[in-house]
Amino acid sequence: MSRLVVRNYFFIKISILFFVFTSCKSSINTISVPKGSNEIINLPPKKIPLSNDEMLVWGHADLKKDTIPGMSIAKAYQFLEGKKGVNVIVAIADSGVDIEHEDLKDVLWVNPKEIPNNGKDDDGNGYVDDVYGWNFLGNTSGKIVNADQLEITRIVKKGIEKFGNKKASEIAQKDKKEFKQFLKLKEEYQKSIEKNEDEIANVEETLERLNQIKEHFNAVRKFLGKKEFTAKDLKGLRPKSIKLAMQIADVASLLERDVVESELDEFRKNANEVKKNLYKIKKGYDLDFNSRQSMGDDLYDINDKYYGNNNVIGSKDLEMHGTHVAGITAATRNNNLGVNGVANNVKIMTVRVVPDGDEHDKDVALGIRYAVDNGAKIINTSFGKRFSPNKEWVFDAIKYAAEKDVLIVNAAGNDSKNLDKRYTYPSDSKDLLSEFVDNVITIGATSPYYSKKLVANFSNYGKINVDVFAPGDEIYSTVPKNEYEAVSGTSMAAPAVSGVAALIRSYYPQLSASQVKRILMNSGTKIDMNVVKPGAPMDTVPFSELSVSGRIVNAYNALKMADRMVNGKTK
Repeated sequence: MSRLVVRNYFFIKISILFFVFTSCKSSINTISVPKGSNEIINLPPKKIPLSNDEMLVWGHADLKKDTIPGMSIAKAYQFLEGKKGVNVIVAIADSGVDIEHEDLKDVLWVNPKEIPNNGKDDDGNGYVDDVYGWNFLGNTSGKIVNADQLEITRIVKKGIEKFGNKKASEIAQKDKKEFKQFLKLKEEYQKSIEKNEDEIANVEETLERLNQIKEHFNAVRKFLGKKEFTAKDLKGLRPKSIKLAMQIADVASLLERDVVESELDEFRKNANEVKKNLYKIKKGYDLDFNSRQSMGDDLYDINDKYYGNNNVIGSKDLEMHGTHVAGITAATRNNNLGVNGVANNVKIMTVRVVPDGDEHDKDVALGIRYAVDNGAKIINTSFGKRFSPNKEWVFDAIKYAAEKDVLIVNAAGNDSKNLDKRYTYPSDSKDLLSEFVDNVITIGATSPYYSKKLVANFSNYGKINVDVFAPGDEIYSTVPKNEYEAVSGTSMAAPAVSGVAALIRSYYPQLSASQVKRILMNSGTKIDMNVVKPGAPMDTVPFSELSVSGRIVNAYNALKMADRMVNGKTK
């Protein structure tokens, strides 16, 4: 799916054997502090799991002080004391943002040349009343798109329309290559549908078992005549009903394995969320589903660009992702509300381009151009897809951003895949070997634990095509209606880096997008140990093999390096 997230919303794997609980153990390791220091940090073991308070802010922690692999945010602000920064516009190209959220409303970009709600294009940029940004998933009458097909569905549908049920011998020579690719994708498409159906069946079976367990607990509770009981209370019971005896035995077995009933309620909630999203994925495979394609513009004409509307919030459900991303970067700091964003001096511009499904290349390309033309210095792209039929449009938009000195911070994706061997879009590489620009930085996700499980198990990686890692597992941030939630994904790692990039561009505006990218990569905390390889729980590899830099972004080190580049040597 497009939104690069793993959470109580996306890829929560629930098995019928969910009662086997595991924990990771920390170990003593060493970290080489980035160049400029020869210090070696010797870390003691870290208690697992972290406390609730630690989990709420772990991405901001300092590894040396807290033994938690965060980005040293407090230390960064200590370094900035007495320094003045300038405002930096960060565009959140995403599913929508709750611009009324208590922790975001004070950090919104407001178009200074647009008079709100007068129905006119006051600034002459082609977009009417674009006060807080623009929604490319809608039309001028106010309609919005929430869901859409997956890109593979669109490609297969076009293939079916062109080739039908023809055999290879019936295909013209000039179309044989395209036909062969169509057959390959059609087979993958069918397998994906089957996998989705299997996952739906599995989660429904899991829900059935969870509901059964709840029924058994209630039956035992009624039999005992009390709400609270232990496995010991169930020993020696001899009910007359065979059914009740079986229910008691089931509950006793669970309690002996330290299963907590409240945890079962959380499992049930998560399973229902998984089921809901699996059905959304199923909708994405529907060949006849038509949503974005009916917005009134020519979807395959990049020059037909003045469509959409100013509803940057989108739907109340879908905006969750963009709202969470925005809060990680820039939720108002020190206002005694839910969270502190990474960066101060930030104004969030909302560019809505991501539906519940795969985004269209046209929307992404024009969204990037809109952000650039309206002053964004950083664009966060926490989304991605495997196929990109009109990728050249997006490549050209990325080049345009490079020409205008705009940094794009891109999430690596949540498939536990090696991006040196598998394309994902948007991308700054056309061949998986070299970059055609130097203004895109791709981010993998780390966990809260400085151990062999440091890398989030869902994160994509790549020695060539993932630049650096950042905190992305169980990140607490803003969600709609003035609420907050912990969510996981490279979608969460990217805006953390966008926040650090914004700090650099705020306090050292002389530095170019390319220089900021290099600072983020070269100043990060260098990790010198083996970690579990995403997607391969039995394999460990050097952390340095999973990204170009072999580092985790560190705000304090980044600011020190920026200061040294601008002002000379710093302490």
